Amino acid sequence: MKISFMEDITREVRDGGRGVLCLLIEQEGSTPRREGAYMWVRPGGGIDGTLGGGPMEHACVKEAMDMLAENAEVRVKEFNLGAGLSGKCPEGAVCGGRSRVYFETLTPDEEIFIFGAGHVGKALARSADAAGFRVTVWDERAEYANAENIPWGKTLSCPMEDLFDSEKHAGLFGPGTYVVVVTRGHELDAEAMRLLEGRGAAYIGVIGSRAKIAFVDKQLRERGVSAEYLASIHRPVGLPIRAETPEEIAISILAEIIAVKRGAKT
Repeated sequence: MKISFMEDITREVRDGGRGVLCLLIEQEGSTPRREGAYMWVRPGGGIDGTLGGGPMEHACVKEAMDMLAENAEVRVKEFNLGAGLSGKCPEGAVCGGRSRVYFETLTPDEEIFIFGAGHVGKALARSADAAGFRVTVWDERAEYANAENIPWGKTLSCPMEDLFDSEKHAGLFGPGTYVVVVTRGHELDAEAMRLLEGRGAAYIGVIGSRAKIAFVDKQLRERGVSAEYLASIHRPVGLPIRAETPEEIAISILAEIIAVKRGAKT
C-alpha cells in the first residue's frame, strides 16, 4: 500500500471524515486484482484506489456503505467470481476466481475535551486516558493547564473564544468529541455552553447543582441560546452514584460518557 494513500486517509479522518478501508487479503484463480489491492470508500459512495472495478468492486462498495450505516467496525467477506466455485457468480462477471476482502471502518479518534483543569478536570483526564480516549484539557490559567500538571493528553491555555476559531483549532468539538464542562465558576461554564451550541459534539456534560443549572439556563436563554439545546446537555453531569471525591466524580462522568458511546440506557 502506498504511503501517500495512507497519509491521505489519515489526514481525511483527522479532519473529521470517516470511511471504510477495503483490502484484498486473499485471491484464488482469475481475479481482477491480486492480494494487497486496496480501496477507500466514503459515506457518499466516493472511492479512492480500486479492487479492480466491475461487479466485485461494486459489491465491496455496497458492503462498505452498509457498514457505515450500521456503525460496524470490521468484516471479512468472500466473493466468488465464477460458477465453478461455491456460490453464484455476480451478474456480469466473466472471470472465475475467488477473493477475500477485509473491511475496516476508520473514524476520528474519540476524544474527551475537558473545560477546566481543577481537581475534577484533572481526575477525569487521568481516568479518560486510562480508558483509551484522547484527552484535551483547557483552562484559562496556564499554571493549571500544562503538561506537568496534566500529563495525560494535550493541554490548552488561551482565551476560550480562541478554541472556536476554525483557523486556530480546526476540527474541535466534532461528532467524535465528548465535552465536559467543569470550570472554576458558573460564568465560565455558561460561556462554554453558549459557544458549544451547534458544534455537533457527541456529548456535552456540565457540572453543577440543580439551582445553578436553573440560574445558568435563565442567563443563556436571555442571550439567545435555544431551550432545545439546553435540554440536550447532561446535567448534573455523571451517573447518580453519590460520588463525592474528584476521583469518584470523574468515574461517574466517564461511566456516563461510555454509556452514551455504547448506546446503553442510563
